[in-house]
Amino acid sequence: MQRILAGAVLAIAVLLLAGWLYVRLGLVNLRADTVPGRAESYLASTALDAYLQRKAAALASPYPASDENLVEGMNTYISDCANCHGTLDRRTSDLGLAFYPPAPQLILRPLNHSQSYIFYVAKHGIRRTGMPAWGEILSDQSLWDVSAFLSRLKDLPPAVQQQMPTPVSAT
Repeated sequence: MQRILAGAVLAIAVLLLAGWLYVRLGLVNLRADTVPGRAESYLASTALDAYLQRKAAALASPYPASDENLVEGMNTYISDCANCHGTLDRRTSDLGLAFYPPAPQLILRPLNHSQSYIFYVAKHGIRRTGMPAWGEILSDQSLWDVSAFLSRLKDLPPAVQQQMPTPVSAT
């Protein structure tokens, strides 16, 4: 039994050393114009999802999702988000698509995340993706309003849809 345990510990140590050498020798391809491997994509998305679920799940907006706040969120989106995430008239953003990973085109493919998840990402950003932390630039109310707008994009009240520069139909 001790030999099996020692063999398992040795195998783990060898794998960790090989991984460390792979990184230290500069063999990891970190170019933004190439697609990452499955392992990197899986690890990054799993870590991000777990982190955001842990951090954002307990948050709740102190501001109601009123028509007025949704319109304010829409205006914040137009002024601060559309350059990377696509415009309300369903045009993609060349700038956003040039990031790696590409910035999600939120009007073409609305998010399936909670308002608190969107708020947390908008406030704190995501390292090494181009998504900045807006918490030092925009107020919490602006961030809650834009997250309310984005989390309800598929089902906006008629009064809000009427104020949109170009109506957005859900895909």
